[in-house]
Amino acid sequence: MVIPLPQPEEISLYFHVPFCKKKCGYCHFFVVKDDKELHESLVQGFIQEIKRAAPILKKRKLVSIYFGGGTPSLLSAMHIETVLNEVTRAIAFSPSDTEITMEFNPESCSKETFHHFKSAGINRASIGIQSFDDALLLSLTREHSAQKGRDAVLASAEAGIDNITIDLMYEIPGQTKKSWDNTLQTATDLPITHLSLYNLTFEEGTSFYRKKSALSLLLPSDEEAKDMLLHAVDHFERENLHRYEISAFAKTGFYSRHNTGYWLGREFFGFGPSAFSYLGGKRLRNTENLKTYLKLCKEGDSPIDFEEELEREGKLRELFTISLRLSQGVAIKEFEERFMPLSQKLMEEVANLEKKEFLRTDGARISLTEKGRLFFNDVASELI
Repeated sequence: MVIPLPQPEEISLYFHVPFCKKKCGYCHFFVVKDDKELHESLVQGFIQEIKRAAPILKKRKLVSIYFGGGTPSLLSAMHIETVLNEVTRAIAFSPSDTEITMEFNPESCSKETFHHFKSAGINRASIGIQSFDDALLLSLTREHSAQKGRDAVLASAEAGIDNITIDLMYEIPGQTKKSWDNTLQTATDLPITHLSLYNLTFEEGTSFYRKKSALSLLLPSDEEAKDMLLHAVDHFERENLHRYEISAFAKTGFYSRHNTGYWLGREFFGFGPSAFSYLGGKRLRNTENLKTYLKLCKEGDSPIDFEEELEREGKLRELFTISLRLSQGVAIKEFEERFMPLSQKLMEEVANLEKKEFLRTDGARISLTEKGRLFFNDVASELI
């Protein structure tokens, strides 16, 4: 599949719902313990932000909306409908032509839950499975069981949200090839259209990071982790889940329109505490303090506490590098016409990476090799 470059008028929206019943040991996102009394205040914060953004939004074409977290499904369907109604007032869009995703945790999902959110406007479910091995789910401090994970996917499909993506994780302490094979087969036996695959990382500030020394002793070896990844890629391809990005697989026509926007440079607005925006060559971030965020929104002030304007070459390099994540690579002529010419220095670095067998080029398109996919962080560090 070839994913087109975004047009200048296109935009995506992200809503960060920070509430969680419990923070998982590996999670590095901004989350707070769930407090139902703050749900309405958060929604009102969203509404105030949308109103502030309306002068920009009314000139744009909306491609996707994403509710992430945290656990956005802790909000009620009525809350989500309220937010989407406010978006409709700010920017004209057709819900049937717009990808509207919400993240769900399996332990709090039922057919009724999905049905309510579908009625509110959600048409794509992202379900945080991670594994279909109960022992590994326990070690990841997840609240659901393997059966709950299966049930959640089936419940989403039965409720009519049949565009379903799940997250899977490899390189987990104690993970074996047998367990991984079972997880892969279970996943592809379910009615999913998309899958994201991540290796476990120990991010600073997480409880797993503090336990890194002990947990590292239980990790699969580097060679075992590589074999797990390559085996997964082969398995998904046989099941018609095609690898269109380093960590993403989709059935034909079901690639993530929201995430591909990030990789191809589409502008986006982020709403909620800690949410990022990318507008007019600037990267902006809202405050990570929930109380401060709510107070600022209530008073009609902007919750943005960080702003960075990328210089021309830096912007070019960042966009070029993240675009390489896509299997289709970078179409040179199209990229230069849409954005700006690739500098001589950048092309020299591309040639050097080609010699190292990280990149390939046919004169019209630059893309990662299999080696480049495995060591993308090394590629990125040389280009950015």
